[in-house]
Amino acid sequence: MTEAWEAAVEAQIRGAAQRGEFDDLPGMGKPIPGRGMPYDESWWIKSFLEREALPSDLLLPTPLQLRRRIEQVPDEVRELPTEQSVRDFVGQLNAQIVAWLRNPDGPRVAVRPVNTDEVVQRWRAERTRPGVPVPAAESVTVAAPPRRSRRGWWPRWRRRG
Repeated sequence: MTEAWEAAVEAQIRGAAQRGEFDDLPGMGKPIPGRGMPYDESWWIKSFLEREALPSDLLLPTPLQLRRRIEQVPDEVRELPTEQSVRDFVGQLNAQIVAWLRNPDGPRVAVRPVNTDEVVQRWRAERTRPGVPVPAAESVTVAAPPRRSRRGWWPRWRRRG
């Protein structure tokens, strides 16, 4: 039974080849990719990422992805139009970092939330450089409320006596 089935399949392949159905296939006449190279167990993952134009960062564990995103913060916020959008971006990143810190998985890598005020300060400094246009709506800044001085309990205790 299998011999008859194999003969029928071979006959169909020969007929298709004679009709020229295999003539214009992509890659015809080209060497097989990866032939002669050592075997790579993750060849299909690499080819998928390349074919779909996905970054290889997706293969990294979560803490390393977060560290890479932290390193890229200055480049990512550079083109944001307002201070609030910069704060929102850093806030979302910090929310992801805190979520990972609460339930860590993967390798133990030191990851700390990003200081929003430092990012905004750096963003402002880049915007005020000569040659960088600043939108009019952005020039208005809200001053932070004054900080109350904190006094310890010790001086009050000593004054009572």
